Parts: sequence; structure tokens; C-alpha cells
Amino acid sequence: MTELIVIGGGLAGSEAAWQAAQRGLKVRLYEMRPTLSTGAHQTADLAELVCSNSLGSNLPDRASGVLKNELRRLGSLLLECAEEAALPAGGALAVDREEFARRVTARIQAHPNIDLVREEVREIPSAPVIVASGPLTSEGLSKSIAALSGEEHLFFFDAIAPVIAADSINMQAAFRASRYGAGEQDEGDYINCPLNKAEYLVFVEALQTAERIELRSFEEAIRDGVKAGYFFEGCLPVEIIASRGRDSLAFGPMRPVGLTDPRTGRRPWAVVQLRQDNLAGSLYNMVGFQTNLKFPEQRRVLRMIPGLENAEFVRYGQMHRNTFIASPRLLRPSLQHIQRDDLFFAGQITGVEGYMGNIATGALAGINAARLLQGKAPLILPETSMLGALCHYVTHADLKDFQPMKANFGILPLLHESGKMGKRERGALHAGRALQDLETYLTQYE
Repeated sequence: MTELIVIGGGLAGSEAAWQAAQRGLKVRLYEMRPTLSTGAHQTADLAELVCSNSLGSNLPDRASGVLKNELRRLGSLLLECAEEAALPAGGALAVDREEFARRVTARIQAHPNIDLVREEVREIPSAPVIVASGPLTSEGLSKSIAALSGEEHLFFFDAIAPVIAADSINMQAAFRASRYGAGEQDEGDYINCPLNKAEYLVFVEALQTAERIELRSFEEAIRDGVKAGYFFEGCLPVEIIASRGRDSLAFGPMRPVGLTDPRTGRRPWAVVQLRQDNLAGSLYNMVGFQTNLKFPEQRRVLRMIPGLENAEFVRYGQMHRNTFIASPRLLRPSLQHIQRDDLFFAGQITGVEGYMGNIATGALAGINAARLLQGKAPLILPETSMLGALCHYVTHADLKDFQPMKANFGILPLLHESGKMGKRERGALHAGRALQDLETYLTQYE
């Protein structure tokens, strides 16, 4: 039986190992935790979610929903586990983090073709391998990747949002609701903390002046060989957003659209949403509230939010360095290295952003590794499919402007028939074309 090595037991690595094993390959899946900690993970389980518990929209005419439907067609293990561990979250797919990771770990460990090895891989093997080591790649493996590519790594900082004990939320000030009433629960899937204009302005000023944790010199971002502070635009800390202007948060993570405060009958000036974080409903995370404030400052400033006056922080927000390679110079759309057919990369290290993007590239890398080792041509999915478009973007983007990219309709080819259609109609057309073209393509090669 042909053997494949997969480095990294995160979302991409776990999905890649599963897809390859399902196709008859013997897989050795290496995960360095708990032998070596990342500083951001808290357990030894595979596929542990760090930043958020939301896997994005489930609606079929949204970009994330399209990607999920494509993954269902590909037989994704992790999407199946996510749906089994799902929590109420309106039109989104949110999960109990611990239950999700436990389910993935159990399924991987039970597969007869997968051998889970708990140790660090410090060098890229010469054997067939998928590198899915994630944004927190260890120093040793990072050096090996850099030596192979001849390129400097690109770094960006990612941030984690705080998690709060549900029984410490003041429901006399907060209220339950989903935007536009779209939730699964009658009373609403989210806890909303409303702010009037005066409260909002005081809160923004506090964020702007609060003390932040200083980034260590070795964590400074590097772009084109020059050190510079650099945050990924898709995951900015709230204090950075606040520094861009007093209205930035009200049009960003604190936007109140689609919500009505039942006590006033009016839309709040701004709102902080809390999303259920575990099946028991005992924990809630602050949606879009990634932060790098010092822990005492988080306690002081975030307790200024109505409803969070006595908030108990089970986990504070924090920053961590995420790493991704120069994929436009190093990878093909099949996720193979340009100079080595049996070396694949998958997940966030490729510059794909978002949980579902990580899972999807892991699936494609696992499928293609199996096809290669079985004498078949690797798949290059049509650019009209969401996964095909993501892989095309990260392998063809202008490196000067290369940032992590998540699933979105902007990376798909234009629709000739869209005209002056509305956003939802256009999304439905994209979704239909993506699934049809993917099905046609897979039917030819499966």
C-alpha cells in the first residue's frame, strides 16, 4: 500500500489525511501537540478551532455556503463533523469547539489507513507529503520550508476574541435576537449588547487609549524582507479598527443593522453580538472582537459594554503570528509545489483564509496526492467553482498585494447574464454555475 505523510493535524491536515486514506493510501499524520505547544491551542485534539467557532454562512447563495456544498460533493469529513456539533447561529454554521474537535479526532484515530503520530516534523521529508502545518508552523519546519522555497516567509498577525461565561452576562441590559429575525431559535440565536451614541463614543475612546501588549521583535511582520507591523485586514483587532475613526466600529463589527432593541423599539446606535460557543450554552464569544489589549485593560474596557459590566472572561483575546508562504511563486493550482510533484501544501499556510477554505484545500490536496500516487493526473478544479477560484487566486495573485483570501464571489469569473441583478440573485447564479461546473468536471475524472 502506498504511503503518504501529512504534516499537521489541524483542519486542512485532518481533511487531507481522511481524503487520501479513503482512496486507499496508507497515511502517517503528524501532529506535534501536545509534545510541542503552539501557544494558541488549548487541547491535544485534532482540528481545534482557535479564533472563532463559526464556519461561516450556510446559505446556498452565499460564498461560504457555495464552498460548503462543494465540500459535501467531495465527501468532507470535517464538514460532516461540524454539522454534527452545530449550534444555533442564524444562517451560519457554528459549532461547539470541543465537541467538533473530539469528533474529528475520534474519526481519524479509528480509520484503518491512518496512523496518528504525535511528534514534531522539523524537515520536509523526501517522501510524498502534504504540508498542512498551519499558521503556527514550528520554527524548525519553517526553516525547512524557507530553505526549500528560497523565499522569505510572509507573516501576518491574527487575533483571538474573548470568551465570556454566559451566567455573567446581564440580560437586563442585553437582549436575544438574530439579525432580521433569521435565527433558528424563536428568541434569537445571539445575545446583543446595545449601546447608545454617548456610550459608544466613550467606549471607542477607551479602546483607542487602552494599553496593548507589545509585540516581540521576532514576531514583527516581514514583507519583501522588510520588518513592519502588519495586520491581516480580514481579522483586525478592534482597537486597530477604532483607531481608524470613531465611526469605524459602528460600520464594522458593531454595526446594528437588522436588530431592534425590544426595550426601546428602535435600532441601537451600535451593538456587540455574543455567539454561543459550546453546546451547553455556558460560554459565549464576542463576535468580531479580536483584540491585543493587555488582559487588565480588556477587563476594564470591555466591561464598559452594557450587559458586560460583570463579565467573567473564560479566555482573553490575544494575538498570535500566522505564517503563509509565497504561493503565487511556489504552488500550482493543484496545490503541488512547482518543482516537486509529490510535495503538496494545504490550509492557511497557502494563503487561504477561513475555516472552510482550510478544510477545502486540505480535501483537494488529499485527493490529488492520492491521484498522483495511483498514477492519475491531479485535479485542477474549474475557476467557476469556489474551491477552484480560491486555488487559482493563491497561485496567481500579484505577490506585492498578496493577502490571505477567503471564499467570496469577487474571485469568481464574471457572470455574463447578471446585468443589474440584486446581490442575492447574483449569488444564486454563481452558486448554480459553481456546482454545475464542478459536477461536470468531477464526472469526467472520477
